Amino acid sequence: MVSAVLIAGGLFAGLASAYAQSGASQPSPAFQNALAAYDQAWTASGLAFTEVTFTDGTATGYGQYTPRENAVFTDEEALTVYAEPVGYGFSESGGGYAYQLTASFRLLNLSGQVLAEQDNFATFTGSGRTKKRELSAALTFQFSGLPAGDYQLEAQFQDEVGGGQSSFTLPFSVTGTN
Repeated sequence: MVSAVLIAGGLFAGLASAYAQSGASQPSPAFQNALAAYDQAWTASGLAFTEVTFTDGTATGYGQYTPRENAVFTDEEALTVYAEPVGYGFSESGGGYAYQLTASFRLLNLSGQVLAEQDNFATFTGSGRTKKRELSAALTFQFSGLPAGDYQLEAQFQDEVGGGQSSFTLPFSVTGTN
């Protein structure tokens, strides 16, 4: 009889039993240990980002984006941003896991003056039977009428489950209209 191996707080609870019933091969112990280590590293990390960039057009999914070659925009052009958050917390209920992140932003000129801001303008949520760790955050900003010059876009993410927060700043320039 195959017994269940409990790793990292129930990550694999019942896995061996389910595999035995389905006839599927179990992952190797080395693979299971790697997943447990990943789970521990994820939790220890706290909210952070592995990727943040301006994009050409809106991202269509995790890793599905085209990085913008530069950060120079016209005053009527939308700014599209792609970010990959990691280290966010999960709530557990009903045999599944859920996450929730909220995003706020500030637009600043180079002297630090806040030109626009909005708290909790975007929410990223998800749930499933396993912990979803491939989250893409696609953000679009339209700042019509900005005079030509240099600016900074600050985005702050709040982990509504784990309680952490993290932010990033993307400098960009605005030129005249096309």
